[in-house]
Amino acid sequence: MGKTIATDETRILPAYWEEAKAELMKRDRILRKLIPQFGDLHLVGRGEAFSTLARSIIGQQVSSKAADSVWQRFLEVCPKCTPAQVIKAGDKLATCGLSKRKAEYIFDLADHFKAKRVNCDKWAEMEDEEVIAELIQIRGIGRWTAEMFLIFNLLRPNILPLDDLGLLAGISRNYFSGEPVSRSDAREVAANWEPYRTVATWYLWRSLDPVEAAN
Repeated sequence: MGKTIATDETRILPAYWEEAKAELMKRDRILRKLIPQFGDLHLVGRGEAFSTLARSIIGQQVSSKAADSVWQRFLEVCPKCTPAQVIKAGDKLATCGLSKRKAEYIFDLADHFKAKRVNCDKWAEMEDEEVIAELIQIRGIGRWTAEMFLIFNLLRPNILPLDDLGLLAGISRNYFSGEPVSRSDAREVAANWEPYRTVATWYLWRSLDPVEAAN
């Protein structure tokens, strides 16, 4: 997972977090040992919808360090990171280190927001799969990116990102003694986590990456 600096406002504890911890520790012997290791740390939100998605696109298939470098250069061109600013920037996006394809993806994202082809003001009330269906209509956004948005922007409690390598690695290490696991294995392990699969996923990420436990 990429490192994101959060403001004090976004560090508010998700309303479901403490109840989720208690339920998961009651149901799952692995999580019973794992969750207490991280004390009061919890999932941290990632701010405004458009900038969250733009940063997700920039971060695809590159290291966190490379993504952070491109993001900082992108903010020099588009300091407010608004759809209008991205569209106005035009060819200047190429100077940020973005590939031609990623620049096209971010333009498409900006166009969707500016033309109101996405209902971002309604996402908070929409079902998880409804939000995912809307997001994946945007070029460059697949199911994994949409699920990360649901977790980190909308703070949805029950997301299980089966395409996430970190989740699969966490399940492998904690439940299968390091043996490779399939999506089917992961789904079976997670059957006991509902309706708090996001919370379980977050703790499994942290078991691999404790340095970024606050993100």
